[in-house]
Amino acid sequence: MSKDDLVLLEGKVVSVGKGGTFTVEVNGGHQVLAKLAGKVRRARIRVALSDEVRVAVSPLDPKHGVIVYRSR
Repeated sequence: MSKDDLVLLEGKVVSVGKGGTFTVEVNGGHQVLAKLAGKVRRARIRVALSDEVRVAVSPLDPKHGVIVYRSR
């Protein structure tokens, strides 16, 4: 699966878990378990509770994703 196959969803961080995992509630009302993308970690971007984020989700497994962008 390539990067082009991922679906980008906008959402809000609902809870912060152990090991850098976040629960994100996307606009459709669904919750996605997400972790930080490598570029976000390398840039040392902090993601906190109630931040607006963009999550890349695979169409094969829509319950897991990767946070690729944090809104200001």
